[in-house]
Amino acid sequence: MTYQQSIIEADRTITPNSHWDGIAAESVARMRLQNRFRTGLDIARYTAAIMRRDMAAYDADPANYTQSLGCWHGFIGQQKMISIKKHFGTTKGRYLYLSGWMVAALRSEFGPLPDQSMHEKTSVPALIEELYTFLRQADARELNQLFRDLDAARAAGDQVRAAKIQHDIDTHETHIVPIVADIDAGFGNAEATYLLAKKFIEAGACCIQIENQVSDEKQCGHQDGKVTVPHEDFIAKIRAVRYAFLELGVDQGVIVARTDSLGAGLTKQIAFTREAGDIGDQYNSFLDCEPVDPATIGHGDVLITRDGQLMRPKRLPSNLYQFRPGTGEDRCVLDCITSLQNGADLLWIETEKPHIGQIGGMVSRIREAIPDAKLVYNNSPSFNWTLNFRQQVYDAWAADGKDVSGYDRARLMSVDYDTTPLAEEADERIRTFQRDAAREAGIFHHLITLPTYHTAALSTDNLAKEYFGEAGMLGYVKGVQRQEIRQGIACVKHQAMAGSDIGDDHKEYFARDAALKAGGAHNTMNQFAA
Repeated sequence: MTYQQSIIEADRTITPNSHWDGIAAESVARMRLQNRFRTGLDIARYTAAIMRRDMAAYDADPANYTQSLGCWHGFIGQQKMISIKKHFGTTKGRYLYLSGWMVAALRSEFGPLPDQSMHEKTSVPALIEELYTFLRQADARELNQLFRDLDAARAAGDQVRAAKIQHDIDTHETHIVPIVADIDAGFGNAEATYLLAKKFIEAGACCIQIENQVSDEKQCGHQDGKVTVPHEDFIAKIRAVRYAFLELGVDQGVIVARTDSLGAGLTKQIAFTREAGDIGDQYNSFLDCEPVDPATIGHGDVLITRDGQLMRPKRLPSNLYQFRPGTGEDRCVLDCITSLQNGADLLWIETEKPHIGQIGGMVSRIREAIPDAKLVYNNSPSFNWTLNFRQQVYDAWAADGKDVSGYDRARLMSVDYDTTPLAEEADERIRTFQRDAAREAGIFHHLITLPTYHTAALSTDNLAKEYFGEAGMLGYVKGVQRQEIRQGIACVKHQAMAGSDIGDDHKEYFARDAALKAGGAHNTMNQFAA
């Protein structure tokens, strides 16, 4: 609907109600445009359609991969999307990521927690809602400035400029983008997963990521001690999420099935099996077992049969069973295939390093069964990217017979190597990693889980060092405010960013000439007009 059509539509509502004195159709139209998304379900349906289009575009050409950064607060997500629109003119292909790790570390009422699903489950949908509240406010703020510019052009009699601004209003691109939301292992059984998934979706999530770890043994994917569940248990949770999407009318909702099997060598359960070769039997085939003589069966032993032979799975004092060493990749491939065959849309393989060859090898095997399989991949801050890629280049050079005698592989992180040809090639591989992995390893969506956690810490450290040191106030002015002004950072006008201009315009709608507005001549934000 165009701006003029919105005014006409508002006028149709107002005109029959003649006692609504002072209600202006154009003001109503503006407020409606500033609040395009009424509910979280509106957002979920809108963004799910975006993701489906993006997935189809990637299938047609892997150059159409998508990206996101993890955000732990609505303001962080808002500033990210404002920045993207400022620098690139569009939000196309850029999403938000909500990390369970950051919710645990930064948003729990218990205080900082490890990534073990100990935080309040409701804090995750609350953050989804917060993120979209801030993104909707970014829309309102940007449109509000366009409305002010339109009024100024009209007041100046500049019809050409007014027409241009009206076109900008009609073609305004929202800051609302898809969010990939981390539900961990579902915070309980399949029913608990379904109930929580509904809260996610009602808050606006169109894409839910769920992992195949045991819920009450959950660990960060980059830590040790991970325990997986049999496939049928995981499939039940995938179905639970799908039912939640369908119940709420988000038919295009997206499910990301994450497998931690590459680094998880333990299981809590021996899978139930109905017949040889079924999904439970395949899961059990990876168990580390030893043959048993019936005469030597011990008290309390748990036994299974494999190919007609009695076997004793190796059980730890924790009552967990271990898988055979070296089976992680095979288990990952099976996890991925069964997930896609049972309702998942995208895959997430948690790896121990960012290696395109390793990831691509697994994806090739998965695509033998599911040709359009594609990944969401964690470009994790838990990886030492510099060291990993320098070692990859070192190993490639050594394999090609190049002279690497001038490098110590164990010390490649050293600043001594920063300007060497090896470091330059490693940096180039890091720069093109996402593009190359999208093409060669089936990665549709690249994300960094915790980037804004680290940037907040780094920028705060830099400010504290300068401000509390010899630089004093110059530490803030030179390092922060002057940079905001030079780089056109919107929140240098922090009053406007918090909504004071929108509030002033509303006051004018409501009280007309009697409005007491904050943005007058004495507002110090006017110092940043130039």
